[in-house]
Amino acid sequence: MRATVMYKAHDVQIADVPDAGLRNPTDAVIRVARACICGSDLWPYNDGPNVSGQQMGHEAIGVVEEVGSDVRTVKPGQVVVMPFAYSDGTCTFCGDGLQTSCVHGGFFGQGTEIGGAQAEALCIPYADGTLYPLPVGEDDALMPSLLTLADVMGTGHHAALTARVAPGASVAVVGDGAVGLCAVIAAKRLGAEQIIIMGRHEDRIRLAKEFGANDVVSERGEEAHERVRSLTGGFGVHAVLECVGSGQAIGTATAIVRPGGGIGRVGLPHYDTVPDVQPIFNENVSVAGGPAPVRAYIEELLPDIMEGRIEPGRVFDKTVDLDGVPDGYRAMNDREALKVMVRP
Repeated sequence: MRATVMYKAHDVQIADVPDAGLRNPTDAVIRVARACICGSDLWPYNDGPNVSGQQMGHEAIGVVEEVGSDVRTVKPGQVVVMPFAYSDGTCTFCGDGLQTSCVHGGFFGQGTEIGGAQAEALCIPYADGTLYPLPVGEDDALMPSLLTLADVMGTGHHAALTARVAPGASVAVVGDGAVGLCAVIAAKRLGAEQIIIMGRHEDRIRLAKEFGANDVVSERGEEAHERVRSLTGGFGVHAVLECVGSGQAIGTATAIVRPGGGIGRVGLPHYDTVPDVQPIFNENVSVAGGPAPVRAYIEELLPDIMEGRIEPGRVFDKTVDLDGVPDGYRAMNDREALKVMVRP
């Protein structure tokens, strides 16, 4: 079968790899109907993959082709969403709704042994605990929004929850990528009264406003900090949703949060320490977040998508087939595309 393989920085190719097949009785094989390129995929694209030949992609909607003898909750022919982490669904952490810490789990698209979703097909470990059946056909008009349940919508929701967004809160979203835009949706959905989007791309800012942002801060550094404080009566925001992962982004988060506030960080961290630790300690600021257990959030978010209350699929602004994936990486890296959908 054909799959997306990254050999070194900026070297993404569509290559022949062994066909996806069952390995264990708890596995399922899906035919990939939709996949996408994630902003986090741009880190290895620029810095180099974990291993040469890394099979890429960790978000998908698929059609179940085959199931192992121990699989009980999914069956061939079902349309399913595949979260970016696989999980057994039975361990103590899965029971706590923290599937990204599953004792038997792991992440798709991280190496060569567990394949990637930017492919024709994929073997899913622990299918019962990982896959979530969808009440639609594979060509449903809601496919783009449903695909965001595999990562970016659930991740934006995780940022909002870990930052303790509550009705009436003031919120700043650091980053105007797909996760940041979904974080705007999440903050609005949880009742935030003031949502500040921190970004500088006009098309993304426009979408953020349509999703519920009511203030924009495009400055950076101390100028940005002052603008946020001026928008919040000098106090800073109740909640910061840090959706980038850079040192500058977490520095901004610690500078603009108010005393007693919270920072929800879901951007893959590319820094060693959280800055300003003494000031945020003194001000009783909480810092939380991590890889979002999106499997735990699907049941809550799915009805809002199905009934049209939220439309996170609008973050997709470019669609490619499998052969177009390398150019999709280039387009996202050059900021010509916000988020690329893949239809193998």
